[in-house]
Amino acid sequence: MYVVALRPLWFRGLIENMYANASVPAEVSPTYSAEQTRQSRINCFLSLLGLFIVDIAPVPVTPVVAFGIILSKPRWFYRMVNRIYGGI
Repeated sequence: MYVVALRPLWFRGLIENMYANASVPAEVSPTYSAEQTRQSRINCFLSLLGLFIVDIAPVPVTPVVAFGIILSKPRWFYRMVNRIYGGI
């Protein structure tokens, strides 16, 4: 939730490095409007809040999702990070 709310530059660099050798095609970073970026941040924040609430239960969900993303490097995650950061 910290990354979505404050958008630190180190996280964007981390994702760029993580996807540097991945099978994700090199896309030109599209330009998103401020409204699109804001809406993406709200949606991601609410999704992470939901995961946080479920994670309070004895079933750890968030680490499993995070490991899945790290191992599979899905395209949707890369696009979502670009959409969250927008023109920064």
